[in-house]
Amino acid sequence: MSADQILKVDGLTVRYGGVIALDAVSIEVGRGTITGLIGPNGEGKTSFIDALTGFTKTVGGRITFDGAELDRIPPHGRANRGLVRTFQSLELFDDLTVRENLLVAAHTPTWWSTITDALWHKRHPSAETDEVLELVGLSSMADRLSVELSNGERHLVAIGRALAGQPKLLLLDEPAAGLDSVETVELAGTIRRIRDGGTAVLLVDHDMTLVLEVCDELFVLDFGSIIAQ
Repeated sequence: MSADQILKVDGLTVRYGGVIALDAVSIEVGRGTITGLIGPNGEGKTSFIDALTGFTKTVGGRITFDGAELDRIPPHGRANRGLVRTFQSLELFDDLTVRENLLVAAHTPTWWSTITDALWHKRHPSAETDEVLELVGLSSMADRLSVELSNGERHLVAIGRALAGQPKLLLLDEPAAGLDSVETVELAGTIRRIRDGGTAVLLVDHDMTLVLEVCDELFVLDFGSIIAQ
């Protein structure tokens, strides 16, 4: 793995019963780049993200992230190392404000801090969270409940929550789903700012205008295999 790569995937294979979802997929993602992964529905794009982040078991291949192999590391361990994802179903905490949604992801509790938090309420610092709110354009909505936001704004909250953990590589799974053209343009600007801030991005989306506009490199997945780069 070269120094300018943040992620190197060699021969990644995933099976669901007798179905091969991913067939020896190999991809490299450079540091400080936006890499796109496109292809028809049902051809393994989300399975690829699930496999990278440890939510799906692989039957072959190697994942090297920031110089370390991840194959035996659970999802939370991969996230703690800086490999963070969003989900197609946003799964926001609708009874929390936008800022509180980000704060949930900004601090990784230990068993001891969980006990002390229960006994003595502590106010956690939110400077990093405020920076993320500004980055994704949600500073003015920080104290609103996430349930009150538009679909496009909720997508930005999901991205902000992922960024609150200070990832080295951000995996975006269909972030433009359901967005109108104006919201998609705003999303493109947000993704570029994330890249310009030093976080690499792997983008999975069907909006070809978005993908072709922001990606530095593009991989095409079909029938579980990479057919073009």
